Amino acid sequence: MTAVKKVGFRTLGCKLNFSETSTIARAFEQGGFVRAKQGESADIYVINSCSVTEHADKKCRNLVRRLVRENPQALVVVTGCYAQLKPREVAAIPGVDLVVGNNEKGSIPEQVAALAAARANGQERAGAVIHTCEVEALTEFFAAFSSGDRTRSFLKVQDGCSYRCSYCTIPLARGASRNIPVANLVEEARQIAQRGQKEIVLTGINIGDFGRTTGESFLSLLEALDAVEGIERYRISSIEPNLLTDPIIEFTARSRKFQPHFHVPLQSGCDRILGLMRRRYTTARFADRIAAVRRAMPDVFFGIDVIVGFPGETETDFEQTYRFLETIQPAFLHIFPYSVRPHTPAAEMPDQVDPRVSAERVKRLGELSDRLHRAFCEAHVGREAHVLWESTRHGGDMLGYTENYLRVRTPFQRERINTVSRVRLGELGPDNVLQADIFDA
Repeated sequence: MTAVKKVGFRTLGCKLNFSETSTIARAFEQGGFVRAKQGESADIYVINSCSVTEHADKKCRNLVRRLVRENPQALVVVTGCYAQLKPREVAAIPGVDLVVGNNEKGSIPEQVAALAAARANGQERAGAVIHTCEVEALTEFFAAFSSGDRTRSFLKVQDGCSYRCSYCTIPLARGASRNIPVANLVEEARQIAQRGQKEIVLTGINIGDFGRTTGESFLSLLEALDAVEGIERYRISSIEPNLLTDPIIEFTARSRKFQPHFHVPLQSGCDRILGLMRRRYTTARFADRIAAVRRAMPDVFFGIDVIVGFPGETETDFEQTYRFLETIQPAFLHIFPYSVRPHTPAAEMPDQVDPRVSAERVKRLGELSDRLHRAFCEAHVGREAHVLWESTRHGGDMLGYTENYLRVRTPFQRERINTVSRVRLGELGPDNVLQADIFDA
C-alpha cells in the first residue's frame, strides 16, 4: 500500500455527488493518502458518476478512457449512479479496477487499500471487482459534506426518492427516501462552521421529503440549522413544488440566514405531459407556489428545471410550456432534452420525439432563459445587496453572490475573502455579472 499514495477525484453530476466525493477524499487523507492537485497525475482515481441521461453515462466512459490512457498504471475506481445502475457495463470499460455502488461509498478507501496491496504483492489486473451494487442494499445513509471550497459547503441532508416519475431511474440508483436525524445534521453544520465556511447549500435527491426515516420534518431541520453559530447563509438546492409548503416559505422569509433563492423542478408547463410524467402537481399548483414565495420574498431568484421532447410532447404541448414560463418569469432555466432511461415507463411510451425536434426546443428555451436572466439582473442595477466574496481572482477582480444569487464583481481585496459586504450594484456586464461598489457603513 505504501507504493500507492496519491489519489485523484473526478465528480460528475449533481451537488450531492460533490458532497460525497469530498467526504470520500477526507477519508483517504485520514488513511495516509495524498490528494492529487488539479492537473497532477495520481496513482488512484475515484470517479463519482452520474446517470441522469445517456450523455452522462457516455461522459463517464470517456473520462475513464482518458485517465487510463494518460495513467495506464493507475488504479481506477468508479462509483455513483452509473456504477449502481450498470455495474457490469462499467466493469467492462478497459482499465476499471473497482466498481462500487452508492450504498458502499464509505468503504472505498479500504477496498482500494486491499486492491493496492494485492497489486504491490505482484497480482496483476484480472478484471474489475464489483462491490455491492444490489438495489436491495440501498438502505444505508452515507453522511457527507464538501470541504474543498473556502466559502461554501454542500451538506447532504437526504438521499433517495420514493416518488416514481415515469422517466426517472433515481429510485433504482439511490433507493427510497431516507435521512439521518436533525441532531446529526446540526453537528455536521457545526463542523462546517469550525472549518470557516460561511455558507451551506442543503443537498439531496428530494430534500423536501426529509423525515421519512426519523419522523421529523424538513421545516424542523431548517429551524435547527438556522440556530447554528458561525454559518451566515443557507441555500435550498432543490425542492419539489408540492413540498414547498406555506410554513417553509414563511420561515425562510423570516430567517436572516436562509436566502431568497429557490431551485424548483417544473419539467413541463403542460398538464397533459405532467400527467404522463407522473409529477405530483399541475401548472396551476406550480404557479401558486411561485406566487406564494414572491409575496413573501419579492426579490427571490427562481431556477427552474425543464425537460423537453418527452414522449408524446407535441408542438402545441411545447408552446404551452413556453408560454407558461414566459408568464411565471423565472430567473434561470435548466433545460434538458428527454433521454431514454432503461427500466422506466417512459422508455416504452409511444410517440418518442425526434432528437432534432428536442434540440430545437432546447435552443428556443435557452434563448428564453437568456432573456429572463438578463432582465432579472438588470432589474437590480442601482440596488443595495449583501455579497459573500469568493477567493478566486478573475483578471484583478474577485467575484461573489448576493442573497438572491446575482453574481457580482469588485476589485480584488484579499481581506474580504469569505466575508459578507454591503454593496451597491452597478453596471451589468455582457456576462451578466454586476459591478459592485462596497460600502460597509
